[in-house]
Amino acid sequence: MPETGPSAWNIANYLTVLRLALVPVFGWLLLSRGGESPALRWAAFGVFALAMVTDRIDGDLARSRGLVTNVGKVLDPIADKALVTMALVGLSSIGEVMWWVTVVVLVREWGITAMRFWVIRHGVMAAGRGGKLKTLLQTFGIGFFLWPRATLPAPGFWDALAWTLLGAAVVVTVVTGVDYLVQALRLRRTSERAVRKRAERAERAARRAGEGSG
Repeated sequence: MPETGPSAWNIANYLTVLRLALVPVFGWLLLSRGGESPALRWAAFGVFALAMVTDRIDGDLARSRGLVTNVGKVLDPIADKALVTMALVGLSSIGEVMWWVTVVVLVREWGITAMRFWVIRHGVMAAGRGGKLKTLLQTFGIGFFLWPRATLPAPGFWDALAWTLLGAAVVVTVVTGVDYLVQALRLRRTSERAVRKRAERAERAARRAGEGSG
């Protein structure tokens, strides 16, 4: 039988599904009691940290064990974006992150996801280094915002650190979004499918021209 690649039913993709399942749990912990319970905030941080650890582990497993699949390439960023969406919307809802920051980040995040589906017939766009830096900055920025300030020494310092990281994440988010857009447009022009379609159109046009001259 021909080689068809690794099955989509593998440990790396199971961890991605687990990350998706943790999203509503995280959201409930963050929003319960208006986000004012230190115990629930620490629990929300714990679930968020666990989810992001699975993001690192599933990627490492997929690469080291040859478990990279197109399903994983699409599902993994969706799981990441669902978690970030819940975190930013939740933090904005309880008044800790400005709504314009949430809107800018989420428009980029889900716009890139939609674009991946737009070009999926031409090829799969995997995350690049810029995307990984963006995820790292978002993870630490959001993580520090989740810490309940009332339980921390020098809360002003942690606020400044959280805003610095999240601000950097917003900049990288926008820059990498533009880069992905350029990649998508290039892929639609240069993929094997696009080249074949252009060749077929040229052949049809030449055939019609030959029939007209005859």
